Amino acid sequence: MEPKEKVRQLREWMAERQMDACVVPSGDAHISEYEGEHWKSRRWLTGFTGSAGTAVITRADAGLWTDGRYFIQAERELAGSGIRLFRMAEPGVPSWDEWLAGQLPEGARMAVDGRTLSVSAMKGLQAKFADKAIQAVTDLDPVGAIWTDRPAIPAEPLMLHDEQYAGLSRMAKLEQVRAAMKGAGADYYVMSALDDLCWLFNIRGRDILYNPYVTAFAIVGVHNAWLFAGGHKATPEDKETLARDGVEIREYDAVIPFLQTLSEGVSVLYDPNKTGYSLAAAIPAPVRTIEAPGLVVALKSIKNEVEIRNIRDVYLKDAAALVGLFKWLQETVPLRPVTELEADQKGLELRRQQPLFAELSFSSISAYGANAAMMHYSPSADHPVLLEPKGLYLLDSGSHFLNGTTDITRTLALGALTDEEKRDFTLVLKSVIALSTAKFLYGSTGSTLDILARKPMWDNGLDYKCGTGHGVGYYSNVHEDPQRFSFKPNPVVLEPGMIITVEPGVYKEGRHGIRTENTLLITEDVTTEFGRFLRFEDLCFLPIDYRAIETSMLSSGELDWLNSYHAEVYDKLAPLLDEEHRAWLKRETAAVVM
Repeated sequence: MEPKEKVRQLREWMAERQMDACVVPSGDAHISEYEGEHWKSRRWLTGFTGSAGTAVITRADAGLWTDGRYFIQAERELAGSGIRLFRMAEPGVPSWDEWLAGQLPEGARMAVDGRTLSVSAMKGLQAKFADKAIQAVTDLDPVGAIWTDRPAIPAEPLMLHDEQYAGLSRMAKLEQVRAAMKGAGADYYVMSALDDLCWLFNIRGRDILYNPYVTAFAIVGVHNAWLFAGGHKATPEDKETLARDGVEIREYDAVIPFLQTLSEGVSVLYDPNKTGYSLAAAIPAPVRTIEAPGLVVALKSIKNEVEIRNIRDVYLKDAAALVGLFKWLQETVPLRPVTELEADQKGLELRRQQPLFAELSFSSISAYGANAAMMHYSPSADHPVLLEPKGLYLLDSGSHFLNGTTDITRTLALGALTDEEKRDFTLVLKSVIALSTAKFLYGSTGSTLDILARKPMWDNGLDYKCGTGHGVGYYSNVHEDPQRFSFKPNPVVLEPGMIITVEPGVYKEGRHGIRTENTLLITEDVTTEFGRFLRFEDLCFLPIDYRAIETSMLSSGELDWLNSYHAEVYDKLAPLLDEEHRAWLKRETAAVVM
């Protein structure tokens, strides 16, 4: 069924229930960035496959709102659907709720699945609609009513994540959370976010592609904890292990009945940004509720010593696999046809050979030429694109290992480049160097430092419509809150032990896309009479293609950084490689001169 027909059927459903609009956000009942197949309602309805976006259907109009990462992709995928693209954050473009408030008449009714909209989002929506008395109906599943072959909620078994990888026991983590609960005056802590509860209980799963999660809710009490995943998700042995730590497994759908039994006099804490509206609404009115940032978020964002040691290891393993891929590409592309998809699959084959490899950490962006201008492009077997011995090839990819997660991007010169390509590649490199070498006063945020990466771009009239970097989870989500480098305000203070990427880029539709991405560990630098200063330690060691660099654009300090970085790349990776690959790496990391 094509999107036009799906929208028509949805409008029939709306008319039967006297609905004037229907909102279909991305996400699931856990407010996840990436959701399982059961929850991909917006994708199913519109045909837009990007990870972020909101569809709004009225009786006479239809729109899709998404951010700058997906403008090119969304334009193509929505073509012919009758759904208009609204480019978020562009001048003159209203947000979807502003647009809807302007479209709907007084007293209108709008349907949205309340499970998939956070408490904070619902409050914002209610405030926008208050003047016109627009009613949000949240106890329906509009798309589910017409999606007849909808996939089931995953039933894959959970896995216990060994303490030798996690660094802290389940009980130690629960003690930290209970101490935070006590400080907040909470008797219960309700958890919806899958990355948070998987970290807390030292469990992992395979319910969501590229995200090693168990589909579950959790509630932590003062003495006990409940994991609402379903009894079928754990073996008797694993149930016993969890029970010894005071964790009881209950059915997935039992979480709302549990909340409804809470009595007056107790207090419940939940994160309004990560808790679905319907879940929070199940808490009885006499119960005192505390809305606060998730207690686990701050704990897991600062990696422990075991995690840091393992993260250093996984980045080297992943880089060793990519050395094999890049050598193969250099040697193979001039000799025979190689598609974007084959290059990606070759990379997966090499990664699988590394110890403790679990799966890719996201769908690789394997993009040649103009395709790389789409920030979240995916290669397709249905539309194969050949790599040619000229121009640029971008690979943004990563791995989950039992002992960590990686995210790496390199852009390779496959042959002759234009002056524009070399100029843009070099500007990206200058941006990476500027931010990676920063020393900064404690108390700084990612928004404070973001300008360091953008300045080389802005000096040349360029910009990229996305953030500069994000946190990375630990055998968890590749985009981890709360730290990030972004032009948008972010109040989170950068702390020692946090992991964050730096990945500026240049994206020119119809021409090329260029991105270089390294991952940084925040560490102590020096304390002086003027304060405590922090710096970054590189975690990712992989050659940056010297063939694409216009060396005349580099300062002596930038050139020194590049040569020092490449010397360290060789020293760290050479012991992991055979003689043939060491020789290749030696050439790729040779000192660059003006």
